Amino acid sequence: MNDTTSAILLTETTASAYVAAAGFRVGPVGRVGVELEYCVRDPRRPLHRPAPGRLLSLVAHLGNPLPGGCAVTIEPGGQLELSSSVGGSLAECLTAVASDLALVRATLAEHGLYLDGTGLDMLRRPRLVTDHPRYVALAEYHDRSGNRGRTVMTNSASIQVCLDSGTDEADAGDWSHFTRRWWLADAIGPVMMAAFANSPHVTRAGRRWASYRQALRFGTDASRTRAPKRTEDPRQAWARYALAAKVAMVAPPEDDPVAGQGERWHVPHGLTMRDWLRGYGPRPVTLTDLERHLGTLVPPVRPRGYLELRMIDQQAGDDWVVPAAVVTALLDDPEGAQAAADATEHLRSPLRRHRDWLAAARDGLGDPATAAAALACFTAAQAVLARSDAPLTVRDAVAQFVDRYVLRGRCPADDAPQERARRMRVVSTG
Repeated sequence: MNDTTSAILLTETTASAYVAAAGFRVGPVGRVGVELEYCVRDPRRPLHRPAPGRLLSLVAHLGNPLPGGCAVTIEPGGQLELSSSVGGSLAECLTAVASDLALVRATLAEHGLYLDGTGLDMLRRPRLVTDHPRYVALAEYHDRSGNRGRTVMTNSASIQVCLDSGTDEADAGDWSHFTRRWWLADAIGPVMMAAFANSPHVTRAGRRWASYRQALRFGTDASRTRAPKRTEDPRQAWARYALAAKVAMVAPPEDDPVAGQGERWHVPHGLTMRDWLRGYGPRPVTLTDLERHLGTLVPPVRPRGYLELRMIDQQAGDDWVVPAAVVTALLDDPEGAQAAADATEHLRSPLRRHRDWLAAARDGLGDPATAAAALACFTAAQAVLARSDAPLTVRDAVAQFVDRYVLRGRCPADDAPQERARRMRVVSTG
């Protein structure tokens, strides 16, 4: 995107058309990408947050991107994120990420640091470790409704699995069609959230959450965090969602000579993107503004030209490979997709929607219906991985996860504190 294109002023019609087209880029399926977020800890100073500059300097000798293709970035709370390159297959992606992750872990361990494999840091108080105006503005936007948004920004860690949107050339009954892949990703989402819930917390009111990370996220701006409505036209549904969502920040004009030099960004009150496009914002909307807005939308499944599944908590050790393998098997394999569709049929009614996501975050696999759906999905995924000759290490990791959790109607959040501590010690000591 060149400067001239990004500065083009948008109307509501052109913005809607752009969002609809850009959200679902169609083509053959099979490529895989993952993004791994980790809270970084120093066991000698439990409340300390390593500075972003220090973390980047420690791994600088590894290159950026890393040898396996992962890009290294630091999130606003100091979380370290590895974003894979696009793998032509599941095995290619996981092998490359595993090698890069091993290098990062070893380097940090030399300096007494480790990557915490949980979904939410409940020890350290939420705190920004950056003064970038984008994050400062986003934190200010969240702070108006409490500290939940800032906590998610600075203390949460997730696994994001990225898969192709799908094709528009297949028959609408084919699971590779982008409409059906969108529906299926949305349907299996609560099951994946429940199975991989790994941020347990009991509130002051006594309510227990298996994924408090997701509870916090859903407790922020609903216009930007809830799942879009499921309709016959995903592109138009996503465009309506994006334009109805509230705008969290407005950057200085691109022709402003001090823009990008620390100038405070505007944080509007209740301004939707549609309002802004209709002339109610501080200035006309550019394509850069729209893209920035799209980047702040965080529904459980986000279409960004590909499908980005964002509902999965970070996992201990190398269990991050399990959600990547299971989700890919269920969406990219026709038999796996059909089995997942059958298992989650009760979740595909447009009348259910948000309560299913909340129940998954609250109960994990404690709900019998969700536990049964999870077992069917994981069993189907195992069959796909065996048939496709996935790496033995990946199949073993999935099998062990199924034995430890899914067969027992449990999720990682159900581990006793002693077991959670033991598993983290194993990871931190290598």
